[in-house]
Amino acid sequence: MLHSQMGYLQILIVIVAVTVMGIGILVVNRLLGPRRTNAVKSAAFECGSDPIGSARQRFSVKFYLIAIFFIVFDIESVFMYPWAALFRELVVEPGVGWVTVGEMFVFVGILGAGLAYVWRRGALDWD
Repeated sequence: MLHSQMGYLQILIVIVAVTVMGIGILVVNRLLGPRRTNAVKSAAFECGSDPIGSARQRFSVKFYLIAIFFIVFDIESVFMYPWAALFRELVVEPGVGWVTVGEMFVFVGILGAGLAYVWRRGALDWD
């Protein structure tokens, strides 16, 4: 019982330390930081160039679809890295063997089928 309470005490100490450090950084910044503002600092900044047009500009739904497809396929590719890093151990492991390779082929096949579907539907065409 004492061991479990000690774990909570350590977590509490870390939370208190982080909170004190965060508040301390904000206070020091407020006391020592520069406060000079001018028109250049107050202007909107977009990737080093002056903003063009209104912030209320409408975008096509295609833009959002491409962004969502990118995120989906990017996240799915992240799942392949640990598998590739452990490939030799997974293949040699008895009982698992080439089953993991088959599972990855199924995973990549489903991703490929999804990509082929959205491609054929024209969702990736930028008109």
